[in-house]
Amino acid sequence: MRLRLTAQGLTSNTLIVLVAVFLAVFGNLSFFGKVLNAYPLGAGNAPELASLAAMLVATSILLLALTCFRRTTKPVLIVVLLLSSLAASFMDSYGVVINDDMLQNAVQTNMAEAADMLNFRLLAYLVMLGVIPAILIARLPLRWRGIRVEAIARGKLLAVVVLFMVGTTLAFGGFYASFLREHKSLRSFANPGYFIYSAVKYSTGTLAVKGRQALIAVGADAIIPAGDVDRELFILVIGETARADRFSLNGYARDTNPQLRRADAISFSNFRACGTSTAVSVPCMFSLIGMDKFDTKKGAAQENLLDVLTHAGVNVLWLDNNSDSKDVALRVPYQSYKSPDVNPVCDPECRDVGMLSALQKHIDAHPKGDIFIVLHQMGNHGPAYFKRYPPEFEKFKPACQSADLSQCSREEIGNAYDNAILYTDFFLGKVIDLLKDNDSKFETALLYVSDHGESLGEGGVYLHGLPPAIAPDAQLHVPAIMWLGSGFNDVDFPALRRKRDTRFTHDNLAHTVLGAMEVGTSIYRPELDMLDGCRKPER
Repeated sequence: MRLRLTAQGLTSNTLIVLVAVFLAVFGNLSFFGKVLNAYPLGAGNAPELASLAAMLVATSILLLALTCFRRTTKPVLIVVLLLSSLAASFMDSYGVVINDDMLQNAVQTNMAEAADMLNFRLLAYLVMLGVIPAILIARLPLRWRGIRVEAIARGKLLAVVVLFMVGTTLAFGGFYASFLREHKSLRSFANPGYFIYSAVKYSTGTLAVKGRQALIAVGADAIIPAGDVDRELFILVIGETARADRFSLNGYARDTNPQLRRADAISFSNFRACGTSTAVSVPCMFSLIGMDKFDTKKGAAQENLLDVLTHAGVNVLWLDNNSDSKDVALRVPYQSYKSPDVNPVCDPECRDVGMLSALQKHIDAHPKGDIFIVLHQMGNHGPAYFKRYPPEFEKFKPACQSADLSQCSREEIGNAYDNAILYTDFFLGKVIDLLKDNDSKFETALLYVSDHGESLGEGGVYLHGLPPAIAPDAQLHVPAIMWLGSGFNDVDFPALRRKRDTRFTHDNLAHTVLGAMEVGTSIYRPELDMLDGCRKPER
């Protein structure tokens, strides 16, 4: 009976073709939707669009045929179906791209953040496009015809697919030249081809080199000049998923920054992030490489701003209420505040303000030397924006109360997001209060910069993580806030305020910190210091 069933089963080639067609039809709604926006169906290009659909199937067949053979066939197809269902859910729901940066974010996401992404729609995609087809494949008998016959059949399949792809490209050369040149970003939504490419890129890049590279020293000559007798206390707050146009200091109609306004903080309204994901932006912010040349592999191979400050003898501390430091704080004191065992302000979400609970004790425990503290916020981490603030901060109503953004209107999503910005303003106000309490003993300073922005449904896109080349401004235009204590009496504040609309980027962060901390080092570039040109002449 077993032999007879096996003989009656499908060949692996047939199964591969069926899965490729299934993925093209049901797993590529975002791809075809964006293609039709670029090439409307009524414009007389139906043959070209049909060829593109066939090319999508052919590409999937090619990828699967090269990895599925005998015992690997079912496991590979099952994994691809499950992952493709998740990719389809995220692309269809949020308009995101599953690239290597997004995969790195997924790997580094903790369980609490992952739980925020779970909703009925994702589960429906997983079950309908992943689990049910996977069960059918697992139960389906495959016909094995011997290695010689199977190898010849696979070779024929690959030859037919390659010839088809070459012939189609030649037949519709003008269309594909336009598609590849003018609409390169559309390829990022091809499922499963692009996420398989991204997985290979991630695994052969970041994972392959992790732990095997020698660390390149940066700023080893850093010193605090002997003539600098004043101690600095500098707090850098890394915001999460905040966008500049939601800050009232930048002209937003809603008053989302009452505390910062009262503190007379300076907002730099034209500040750009070097990436659209935490996994890229946070290491880039602290790197001295420069955002045009930065990638996470280069960043991991070199020391960063925290190391330079350590070389100069600065007391460095990283406190984290987010997932982690993305390997930036590997060589400095680090403390996570994601647990109520450490964070005294949890309800049940552990709040950013809890990171301030032991800071004065830490400051008092360092009677000598400058102090530099990084506070990594949970901030506006989505999609569960309503969880990012206590109930008393729900000023803008009605606010979306679901992590499934499809269940809320754009207004409700925006209200929840703005409430979280309001809580960040409260948190930054508390940081400034702490600095004011220490103003008599230190030259105190606050710099707040978000890692990246967020899409809130504009153009059907939500969250963040799109490649910077195609990302909307909302994902790259971030808030940057500076507050300086009375010890910075050599700063020409009117001149500094005149720079509020100057274009700055994450490249300016490290050099601004080095300048404010008065660290002497050959890697310091004064033209990238936001305070450059704003110092009063010495008398």
